[in-house]
Amino acid sequence: MKINEYYRDTANINLNGSIAALVPAIMIVAGNLSFFKSDEVMLLTIPFLIYSLISFQFYLFRLRQSISISRNMGEAKNSSYSIASARNLLVFYMSTPTVRLYLYFPDGHLAGVLKKHDGKWLDRLKFRKMYVLYNSEEEPIGFYKVQRGSVLKIEVYNEQLTYLGCYKRESNGFLKDKKEILDETGKTISLIQGATAFMDEKVLDQSYHQQGRLRRGWMPVSWSPLFPEPNTPVLSFREVLSEKDKLLKMSLLINEYFIER
Repeated sequence: MKINEYYRDTANINLNGSIAALVPAIMIVAGNLSFFKSDEVMLLTIPFLIYSLISFQFYLFRLRQSISISRNMGEAKNSSYSIASARNLLVFYMSTPTVRLYLYFPDGHLAGVLKKHDGKWLDRLKFRKMYVLYNSEEEPIGFYKVQRGSVLKIEVYNEQLTYLGCYKRESNGFLKDKKEILDETGKTISLIQGATAFMDEKVLDQSYHQQGRLRRGWMPVSWSPLFPEPNTPVLSFREVLSEKDKLLKMSLLINEYFIER
């Protein structure tokens, strides 16, 4: 799914919301004309009509964005091949009945999808709460098991279900939470430092050199023809990481979007 298709889908969600809001308004009108015949009852339709109108305007806005992006993309081919090789990924949160994250390459092509999963892998891994990272071919390439408690842990597994390590968040009372990434032996390999007022999560090594960053509001202007919203979050890495390291560091998306959000 290209980025223009994402905007088209979000437009359709707003259109469905607009249509759904008309249903109770129609029922109120029909009931009033059949039984009450009161002008005051007709006032109850106003909130639904306003919501429907606003949703329809959002539908038109997203549809125009989708058409514009489609023109800008033209016949461009996907120049990126995998999440593992990507230096930058743009993150889109879609709040549908099945909440999910869409990850896009800067060229507008889909890199992968991160979402909660309760299917066949649940029995094998005995996970109470599991999230799965799929590539653009809808193949699972990473699994994230969430363990809540006084210390939050997000265990990370690859597609062969090999344990790679975990994301750990420990509360420090009034101080900022301690966030770190551990390898399969329990050794700390990365530290997470973030801002409290806005999205800016930094992944640091033991020498406090930045390895990766998730932040909002710093998208390059050159990407705007395909990504018209400048506040689109960007997950960036300073260097090409191994698949193992990339899966481990992407666990911060689970905490940021599915737990803290």
